[in-house]
Amino acid sequence: MNASVALAGIELTDPDLSTRVADGLARVESLLHRELASEFSFVTEAASHLMDAGGKRFRPLFTLVAAGVGPQPDNEDVIVAAAVTELIHLATLYHDDVMDEADLRRGAKSANARWDNSIAILTGDFLFAHASRLVAGLGPDAVRIIAETFAELVTGQTRETVGPSVGQDPIAHHLRVLDEKTAALIDTCGRYAGIFSGATEQQIGALRRYSRAIGVAFQISDDILDLTSTDSGKTPGTDLREGVPTLPVLFTLADPDADPRLTQLVSGPIADDAGIAEARELLRESTGMRRAKDVLGDYAYAARAALADLPPSSSVDALGSLLPFVVDRTH
Repeated sequence: MNASVALAGIELTDPDLSTRVADGLARVESLLHRELASEFSFVTEAASHLMDAGGKRFRPLFTLVAAGVGPQPDNEDVIVAAAVTELIHLATLYHDDVMDEADLRRGAKSANARWDNSIAILTGDFLFAHASRLVAGLGPDAVRIIAETFAELVTGQTRETVGPSVGQDPIAHHLRVLDEKTAALIDTCGRYAGIFSGATEQQIGALRRYSRAIGVAFQISDDILDLTSTDSGKTPGTDLREGVPTLPVLFTLADPDADPRLTQLVSGPIADDAGIAEARELLRESTGMRRAKDVLGDYAYAARAALADLPPSSSVDALGSLLPFVVDRTH
């Protein structure tokens, strides 16, 4: 890999870092394929379905880059930990698609659509099991960390499914869901990266603060792009069509001065294309959108502050390159 390469929003400008990350990703990919192999060929096919459909491998990439904070970024345990994070992510996708009744994932048929819900759930469980087997070789602390991550992921999904309780602020509830459903696993990526590369406790703490903040920021950014972008890689207005409350919509619904027509449109799922187009147009210039972008900026600021607590390095620079990528793509 040459210098000045961008992967999933991370700029790799240092040749040595680029080479290390490229080699690490290849080793992670090889490990993933070994782990997904089963004597029962159908299990191998189902487990490989989403992995072979593509994906940015953002979590392994993030882990490998963040490992540069420590003195031993080439430690084999970093590779294993990076593979673990991807297996967990893939497992959650199988389960999410069942809950969302999704037909497509990464441009291919979802497992539940190609086979059925039972196969998708069992495949997700298979991936979780192999992630657990791998992490057992990393020691008891790593096992405890991944167990805590499992708990957060499930809690976040449950919190989203149940919705805010009576009297609870829907916006605070939504941000808590993003923290648990998305940022928890990014936190584990940064934490594992620091632990297995030999970083200090202070450095691991800074990586975790950065990871949490950038994880939430990424999801807010994705939600904004669903409303504003025409080339984000998915059908524009998907969340509006499905009635999924994102941050700009929640701010709009909480605003007594919001455009009544907009409030009416976003109060539930929007079935027709004309309604989607109208809602997106109104949301782009709404106070709710501006407030959502302000919150995105707050999380980006928190992430930048966490990076400032780390010693300068090409890895820290690469992590820092995510900040303008996440923020600027929404403007």
